[in-house]
Amino acid sequence: QVQLVESGGGLVQAGGSLRLSCVASGTFFSIKGMGWYRQAPGKQRELVARITSGGWTNYADSVKGRFTVSRDNAKNTVYLQMNSLKPEDTAVYYCNADPDRDYGMGVYWGQGTQVTVSS
Repeated sequence: QVQLVESGGGLVQAGGSLRLSCVASGTFFSIKGMGWYRQAPGKQRELVARITSGGWTNYADSVKGRFTVSRDNAKNTVYLQMNSLKPEDTAVYYCNADPDRDYGMGVYWGQGTQVTVSS
């Protein structure tokens, strides 16, 4: 079992920055793929960014150049640095992880953290 706890969401003005963190805990040898998804009201959950245990990353086109995903394997923690935020980035952001696979959507989810960007 893997528990994921996010932190760092909040309210920010357009153009501002936020940094999300997600710590994995539980019974596992290591965490492979970790990442972030988001869901805005009335929309489907979508990929924001993912990172493998080896550091390979991929991003949604809408956040490339503005968001950076990183991780600290020793701390089982993944981060999402969000810069130049736009109102359309407003959503609940969910941490996602898998202890067995580096690629694709993981099986474990955090509870979500709200990010609101005001115009």
